[in-house]
Amino acid sequence: MKINGPNQTNFNPYKNQIHKTMEVKKAFKHDQLEISTEAMKLQENTKVSAQREAYVQEIKNRVESGQYEINYEKTAQKLAEFWSKH
Repeated sequence: MKINGPNQTNFNPYKNQIHKTMEVKKAFKHDQLEISTEAMKLQENTKVSAQREAYVQEIKNRVESGQYEINYEKTAQKLAEFWSKH
C-alpha cells in the first residue's frame, strides 16, 4: 500500500466541478436562434394595416362618446355560426 503525503499534485476534489462549469459556459456561447422565412412572413402579416387601425379608432371614439350601438341579433347570429362550425 502506497500512501502519499498532503502535497499531491494530481489530487483536486473540485476538478470535476470546474470542468462541468466550463462546459456549461461553452454551451451558452454556441446557442443561437434562427427564424425561418415562413416565420418572418407570419410576423409581417401581424402588422396592422392603416385602414384597420382607422376603423378601430373610429369604434373607440364612438364607444367613448356613447354613440356606439350594438346589434344584438347580428352578434348572436355570428356567435351561433362560429360555434356550429366547431
